[in-house]
Amino acid sequence: MEYTTRGKGFSLLELLIVVAVILIIAAIAIPNLLRSKISANEASAVGSLRTLNSACVNYSTIWGIGFPVGLANLGPAKSATASSADLIDSLLAGGTKSGYAFIYVAGAPSGGKVSTYSISANPVAFNRTGTRYFFSDQTGVIRFSRIGTATTSSTPIS
Repeated sequence: MEYTTRGKGFSLLELLIVVAVILIIAAIAIPNLLRSKISANEASAVGSLRTLNSACVNYSTIWGIGFPVGLANLGPAKSATASSADLIDSLLAGGTKSGYAFIYVAGAPSGGKVSTYSISANPVAFNRTGTRYFFSDQTGVIRFSRIGTATTSSTPIS
């Protein structure tokens, strides 16, 4: 009786070809994945600015003391007061959400009321969490800049 061994399995060359194909696919997919994450973070930042603008208007209407002096005034509470109005979630009230840092600056009080504010949304890690800087104020117009911090003269989002 004669025994013959037949090669069962993959040769080294076949395995190298499979690894090369996987590396090529990864080289194509990973940059696209990172770009889509940046796009999602930027969309979230714009949505958060809209939420903050609405919350500021609601705060001013409800409490009658003008706009809030800080994001914490809009934050969650068991029972709403002027110092914790329960209009936004705790992440946004903390100033960081979805790879963006939100900086709220209240205007100087006039007649006991704050009549202006500005909000900047800056990527936490530029080119990793976002590539655009955003800005809004009491007008509700959201603006962006690709270079440095956005301001009132930056391009509005259409």
